[in-house]
Amino acid sequence: MIADVLDGRAAVLPVPADDPHQSAALATALRAGEDIDDAVGAVLSTSGTTGTPKGALLTAAALRAGAEATHERLGGPGQWLLALPAHHVAGFQVLVRSVVAGTRPVAVPASFEPEALASAIAGMEPGRRYASLVAVQLDKALGDVAATRALASLDAVLIGGGPMPAGVAEKASAAGISVIRTYGMSETAGGCVYDGVPLRGVEVRIAEDGRIELGGPTVAVGYRNPVTPDPFAEPGWFRTDDIGVLDAGVLRVLGRADDAISTGGLTVLPGMVEAALATHPAVAECAVFGVADARLGQRVAAAVVTTPESSVTLAQLRSHVTETLPSSAAPRQLHLVDELPRLGIGKIDRRELVRRFGESD
Repeated sequence: MIADVLDGRAAVLPVPADDPHQSAALATALRAGEDIDDAVGAVLSTSGTTGTPKGALLTAAALRAGAEATHERLGGPGQWLLALPAHHVAGFQVLVRSVVAGTRPVAVPASFEPEALASAIAGMEPGRRYASLVAVQLDKALGDVAATRALASLDAVLIGGGPMPAGVAEKASAAGISVIRTYGMSETAGGCVYDGVPLRGVEVRIAEDGRIELGGPTVAVGYRNPVTPDPFAEPGWFRTDDIGVLDAGVLRVLGRADDAISTGGLTVLPGMVEAALATHPAVAECAVFGVADARLGQRVAAAVVTTPESSVTLAQLRSHVTETLPSSAAPRQLHLVDELPRLGIGKIDRRELVRRFGESD
């Protein structure tokens, strides 16, 4: 079927095979079976902040361009490990890259147990071998010796889907795992910026308001369910909801514009606060979000998973953050949690954190 898509003979709407309710909802919302432009090869669901599936319209040319540019950056075509749901863009692109490379992907069960990961990699063929994971999967694999060694045997491990927990990249590097951080989304046929550097043909620019804009052959032609304002208004470009900076041509993503916290008339980006918190020895994982405040408009709140047998106070974290950031960025509210709520393939669910703790004093 993927070969038919890439040859322009079919258009597909990937849905989760193990969730009939969600599959039916996506099929209805994205009008499966109805007419679509002949150039479109795949409609990949993406909801953004509205919760309504928009459906990125990706041409066969965009999908192929992303796969070919990825192989070029990594050193050549190879066999891929499928460890992410195929209805998400990262998993779907593993299938596309496999067809383009003429190889068969090796799948890991959805539970992603380290033993199964090691076994799947052991079953891969000789030659160049790659995997595409999210940070929480890499973190889990690093807790198992066999899985860690298996990942280290691969030529590259792409990591996307959001920020990486503190220390994970360092542990992976020390174990000999070739980690590449990717940035992209359904609207760009998946990751199109690797370690801050755009793939061949991809263009990156920063708009006046700080938003990242991506252009080039991997960009979708629009949404199945268009929105206003249209992020595809300029042909060949996609205006993201992310804030970033370019330093000597290398992109650094600072956070999402709609996650920004307005506190006391100042703007705080959660990602920057999370990066500062993550350097505290007692912080294993953290998420920063804004909650309503009668005086400040919003106040900065943090949910923290501590390292084993560690404890930390709000005062200690505030002091730690102000070593590198303005005092306005320091959390005014702390919640110690056993785990962080996540969405889809590992992204932090900030809305759930606001729902849980938004009324806290």
